[in-house]
Amino acid sequence: MATSALEDRAALERSVLLVDFRTPPAARGWQVAEADAAGVAAHRELRQRAFVEEQGLFAGTDLDGTDDDPRAVTLVARGTRGAVLGGVRLAPVDPAGPDVGWWAGSRLVVAPDAPRGLGAALVIAACARAEQAGVLRFDATVQDRYAALFTRLGWRATGTATLGDRPHTAMTWPIGRIAALAAATKAPLGGLLGGFSLGGPGWVGDDGAPVPGTDVIAACDAILPAMVERDPEWAGWCGVLVNVNDLSAMGAAPLGLLDAVGARDASFAARVLAGLRDASRSWGVPVLGGHTQLGVPASLSVTALGRTHRPVPAGGGRPGHEVRLTADLGGGWRRGHTGRQWDSTSTRTTAELQLMGSVVARTAPAAAKDVSMAGLVGTLGMLAEASGCGAVLDVAAVPRPPAASVGDWFSCFPGTAFLTTDDPGRPVAPAGPASSAVCGELVPGAGVQLRWPDGSLTPAVPGPVTGLGPATVLD
Repeated sequence: MATSALEDRAALERSVLLVDFRTPPAARGWQVAEADAAGVAAHRELRQRAFVEEQGLFAGTDLDGTDDDPRAVTLVARGTRGAVLGGVRLAPVDPAGPDVGWWAGSRLVVAPDAPRGLGAALVIAACARAEQAGVLRFDATVQDRYAALFTRLGWRATGTATLGDRPHTAMTWPIGRIAALAAATKAPLGGLLGGFSLGGPGWVGDDGAPVPGTDVIAACDAILPAMVERDPEWAGWCGVLVNVNDLSAMGAAPLGLLDAVGARDASFAARVLAGLRDASRSWGVPVLGGHTQLGVPASLSVTALGRTHRPVPAGGGRPGHEVRLTADLGGGWRRGHTGRQWDSTSTRTTAELQLMGSVVARTAPAAAKDVSMAGLVGTLGMLAEASGCGAVLDVAAVPRPPAASVGDWFSCFPGTAFLTTDDPGRPVAPAGPASSAVCGELVPGAGVQLRWPDGSLTPAVPGPVTGLGPATVLD
């Protein structure tokens, strides 16, 4: 072989991009998937042999109420010839109760001759499947001899238990979905907005800003360019929706809107404006003017003006205040945005939209925010941060549509939804078709914790959401 060819070969072998096809990667000896009826039966046979006959953890059978729960999911690992080599079960912790986003994994078993690493693969698959189901708390009770394996996989010990006279460790899989959303959408604000006097003293963290010397509230929201490009009519509708919500959260009655539209051509701009026009008519809020630019990437920003003599601050909460969610549970997931955007507004009448939008003004709570990009829990964290405290949210008490999992509902944009806080027992105004319930309280500290039906607390947002700090107390 010539010298140049040898040098080229050596350079190629040093390349980090080199794929050596001479030695094919070792294929896994199994595949994990959700079990069909035959797979469930095979899993139960493995359970019977391991937990009843060999270990004596159960007398006669290990079947329980979870096996009768139609929501239960069984994952099995099948070998290359289709035989079930192991499995695991996961389901809501209360087989007879509602799904509040608290699930448990159980009955993890592998065949005696199963390949090494199969148990860990089943645990990892169960965690992923639980998060896919919108679970925000995932627990397991593990024999002590396997606790180290779960710890290596990221689980945390929460206590001890005894089952069949054998010591077990209670463990939980930390799910960071809520904290990640809050960090991605709001965490940079404190650093970015330093030096601004946002709305003046007492108005840090609000959805709109009082115009000094007037009773006017101004709000502005931009729609994500990717959403404008993908669904221009819905983007136009949401441009009105989010701004009207911002005004409503401060108790302001909308006066009018200004829009700024960017589009590649007139046809595309017309689609954005059609959605904006329909929403303007539905809420009864006129578009006063704006700006349209063609030959540019898709974009939309809307500014809203409203009026109130008594604006409601986001930072008016105090420890001991009740937290209330008022939300329209009608409608369903917007097509193409399942799990992210709930559409409760496009089928409502003007009277219904205006009645729900005026609930904060008619109630005049101590603090309020509309639920938006950071989701329900992240928005509560922002309200608590502006109020200089923390919050606890009672998961089971939150009004939620049946079609939405807890994880999705707590992290999506819910259409029309307002968080308010006030002294316990203070009356609230009727909210029309919206549902309203007390579902938590403000507490000393920072961040948001979730309270579960067993009374335990788990962290959802560990600390301040925006870094903007608390609002100045207004006397």
